Amino acid sequence: MSHPASPQHRPALVLLALAVGSFAIGTTEFATMSLLPYFSQSLGIDAPTAGHVISAYALGVVVGAPILAVLGAKMPRRRLLIALMGLFAIGNGLSAIAPDYHWMLFFRFLSGLPHGAYFGIASLVASSLVPANRRTVAVGRVFLGLTVATIVGVPMANWLGQVIGWRWSFGLVSLLAVLTMISVAVYAPDAPADHKASPLRELSALGRGQVWITLAIGAVGFGGLFSIYTYLADTLTAVTQVAPTTVPFVLSAFGVGLTVGNMVVPVFADRAVMRTAGLLLLWSAVVLALFPLMAHNVWLITLNVFLVGVGGALGTVLQTRLMDVAGDAQGLAAALNHSAFNTANALGPFLGGLAIAAGFGWTSTGWVGSLLAIGSMPLWLWAVMLERRHRAARQAGLVASADPAR
Repeated sequence: MSHPASPQHRPALVLLALAVGSFAIGTTEFATMSLLPYFSQSLGIDAPTAGHVISAYALGVVVGAPILAVLGAKMPRRRLLIALMGLFAIGNGLSAIAPDYHWMLFFRFLSGLPHGAYFGIASLVASSLVPANRRTVAVGRVFLGLTVATIVGVPMANWLGQVIGWRWSFGLVSLLAVLTMISVAVYAPDAPADHKASPLRELSALGRGQVWITLAIGAVGFGGLFSIYTYLADTLTAVTQVAPTTVPFVLSAFGVGLTVGNMVVPVFADRAVMRTAGLLLLWSAVVLALFPLMAHNVWLITLNVFLVGVGGALGTVLQTRLMDVAGDAQGLAAALNHSAFNTANALGPFLGGLAIAAGFGWTSTGWVGSLLAIGSMPLWLWAVMLERRHRAARQAGLVASADPAR
């Protein structure tokens, strides 16, 4: 349900405040990978060990998303968003002063805890500010902060890491989190919590088949994007044979694609969510399959990486789909979306790494990604068939509920 915005709660300002938070999250999530050589040397650990720091953040996302969404069920959403950003600020602030590897591991896990819950609750707040036929567009505006982070935030954090030290990069993210807290406190509507909300009601989302199917689509279908992105720098130097200075420009094309996708695709998703999701899976299957063929030319691979980024709008589309099928348990379902994508972030690189280790070459990550997108299509088809079956049964008077989630 949308709520009329008072002058101080204009939707554009609320969405901007929420996008600042997603910009901070996107910056720390992606920039940590580029800062790995700096903090590994500073903390006296090798690169593979330092990679555990990145995994600790992802684990925090997976664990924190459902737990914090359930525990915060009875809190007003504005207060919950401020609390989540407060925890995020503390985690990144402590990361900036981590004395050794073990503390860094813990502080990155702590930083990841509010990630999924923040995006889930922010998406619900954003969708409540606009008419029903603009929900996905509103959610896309929140996600723009994350996509812009891949273009602006990550290079900025990497530059800070090189010039004045990696700790300042985490400090900057902590300041951005504080800015988000202030902006949300000023601009977000102070709507009271639903008096019927409870942790038990949120947990009811886990009993809805359509919620699990939607999460599975994201966990499998999104893996292809991470499969090529993880090994893109190596592919560019070993296969495309570009100079190291060219790599950041190609990587930025991925961020531009994500941003364009989150600006354009939601317009179509608001007309037909599942049809748009299916077309995005088909889009990803095709452009990922073309990756091995386009990797030998810098201009072609840049175009391909851009097109792969456009397919990243699947995250926004599935976020809206979860709102449709979660019933009264929208907080948990929306937060779990990011647990699913962090599962994809583990699955894609793992399978891509197996293909490379098996001797299929750096570009084989494109075939792996395409197969993952194709593999998620039966899940998408299953969800569509269940929904149509439920609709037909309802029209025949066999079921009284309009809820397609089961």
